[in-house]
Amino acid sequence: MKNKKNIKIAVVGATGNVGRAFLQILAERGYPVENISAVASSRSAKRPISYGENDIITVQSLDKFDFSGCDYALFSPGGKISAEYAPKAATQGCVVIDNTSHFRMDEDIPLVVPEINSDALTDFSNRNIVANPNCSTIQMVMALKPLHDVAKIKRVVVSTYQSVSGAGQEAMDELTQQTKGLFTGLSVPPANFSKPIAFNVIPQIDVFMEGDSTKEEWKMVVETQKILDPAIQVTATCVRVPVYIGHSLSLNIEFEQELSADKARQLLRQFKGITVMDNPDDLSYATPLDGAGEDDVLISRIRKDPTVPYGLNMWVVADNVRKGAALNAVQIMEALLPIR
Repeated sequence: MKNKKNIKIAVVGATGNVGRAFLQILAERGYPVENISAVASSRSAKRPISYGENDIITVQSLDKFDFSGCDYALFSPGGKISAEYAPKAATQGCVVIDNTSHFRMDEDIPLVVPEINSDALTDFSNRNIVANPNCSTIQMVMALKPLHDVAKIKRVVVSTYQSVSGAGQEAMDELTQQTKGLFTGLSVPPANFSKPIAFNVIPQIDVFMEGDSTKEEWKMVVETQKILDPAIQVTATCVRVPVYIGHSLSLNIEFEQELSADKARQLLRQFKGITVMDNPDDLSYATPLDGAGEDDVLISRIRKDPTVPYGLNMWVVADNVRKGAALNAVQIMEALLPIR
């Protein structure tokens, strides 16, 4: 069994938001720079990129990269590129942990949040690929799992408030330029979203599907059922908001039996990876600014829903680039170390 000091890791899509977060988190967790390869498109090849506070790595071209010398590859280059290169890396003996949506619903590929279903990793060798779930799904199932274990969940109604970083660096730049434009009289038309995002909210993330739900809303349904329980009914409305980092969720949860708000707080506080910030008397509740840069999922506004026999409402915040993407993938890799 190898450990973090001697495993070789490739970060694919290293120059993107999630790729840079991969590198930052690996450095924070003590992975030696000499064991890390930064990989991206040929356009980015030979560019320097930071690793931690003091080290620099030279980006290598994906189309020329040999994965046979790597134990793991953390992928976030976009779905089409993962579809082509992840299987190639896997056949070279490298275990791929893919952050795109491409492999998530494949029956023979585990979809994993380590705190919840790390047992699914026993099937990683089917194709040597593990899928990282959607960012909003991750933080939602983190909130649901400790409650579902005690009082079975029947139905979840979720509304999301998702930051522009979920759409990449160009989307973040668009928010900046549109915001500046509103104060300077310069019109900046939308390029990454269907409508202007500055001082606005957009009730569409990803494409519309049959039935008029968006693909992002569909992901939250099917991924929750694959990770947690196929019997849980989920309905979602996903909204893009003018926030740089951090997704927020409003959850309405219906249970099969009584679960008080106080008991829910206790269960959530005891669950690894969750921080409860919930005291209305001193205005203690989480916002995206509170969650930015944090590893934990933050949960607030836990209260009874009086409109159903057994229901709770709550507010859930997480850094979508860390726990919603890069950190979860690194945690998957670390969960594989003892079994590979």
